[in-house]
Amino acid sequence: MRFRFVILFMVAAILLSACATPEASTTATPLPTDTPLVPPTVTATATTPLAMLVLPADLDAEASNLYQKTVYDLTQQSGYRFQLRNALSAADVAEPGLQIVIAVSVDPGIAALAASAPQVQFLAINIPGVAPGGNVSVLGGNSQSDIAAFLAGYTAAMITDDYRIGMLIPRDNGDAIRALNAYATGMAYYCGSCRPLYFFNWSFPQYLDIGAEEAKENYDAYADILMMQYKVLAIYLYPDIYTEDLANYVGTTGAYVIGTISPEQRPAGWVMTIQPDVIKAIQNAWPQLVSGQGGVTIQSPLGLSDIDPTILSPGKQRLVEQTLNDLQAGLISVTTP
Repeated sequence: MRFRFVILFMVAAILLSACATPEASTTATPLPTDTPLVPPTVTATATTPLAMLVLPADLDAEASNLYQKTVYDLTQQSGYRFQLRNALSAADVAEPGLQIVIAVSVDPGIAALAASAPQVQFLAINIPGVAPGGNVSVLGGNSQSDIAAFLAGYTAAMITDDYRIGMLIPRDNGDAIRALNAYATGMAYYCGSCRPLYFFNWSFPQYLDIGAEEAKENYDAYADILMMQYKVLAIYLYPDIYTEDLANYVGTTGAYVIGTISPEQRPAGWVMTIQPDVIKAIQNAWPQLVSGQGGVTIQSPLGLSDIDPTILSPGKQRLVEQTLNDLQAGLISVTTP
């Protein structure tokens, strides 16, 4: 009996504990606040630097393509964008990212545009009247007329029999006289004592000076004297004497011609043109433009163009080019053979 009472008591206790109210949770529910949410920061994308090339619309196709390829290749190497223009406006120079403008042969109004866009470096090529300063650089004329004359003398001696070379120069011109001396030095640099195989009553190079009063149509007669009387086989035309008609005439006689001005069409006998290498000058100037250094006159190195490979073979051309490189590096004196 007592055992049954104990069992009933234990069952009742279990039932009462099951019906008890559960203990309240001690975890507090967070209350809403008025603290604003901070949006994520938006980082602006940097604009890729831009370079513009300004060329005349009527520029010779070959020259235009060469300028475009040169500047395009430079922009790709530097991580720049490239754009071509035939003109330039204030809106163009305000374009985001513009850092470099290279203008060739036509002035888009560089002075005013440069003043309105000081962050842009301008390079003017073959544009008269544009002066260097501030953020404007210019490609200067090449003053190395003595180097060109030396190289002409070296080359003329290389391709002629008995080193029978001559030169036409303007009268009473100090620069032309220095060029004539460099021409003779270049000949001696190639051939040493330059002793001709046949006896002549005169030495080479021969030259004639032409007065400013002489009509250009009479220049042929001076060339005839060099070729017929003095037996000259190659003539170097000083730039002040050059004309298309004269170059064409000398070519018809069988003599060779070297000049510093490119003929419109290469005449017979035209060996090569020695003139500033504008493409090389742009390549040399590019690092300065990229670094924001402007306001300078950039000197253009000399280069060869209009080469006739039937006269100046590839092997001889390599010798001439190496000599030109050494001259411009100061390794060869233009006054001492």
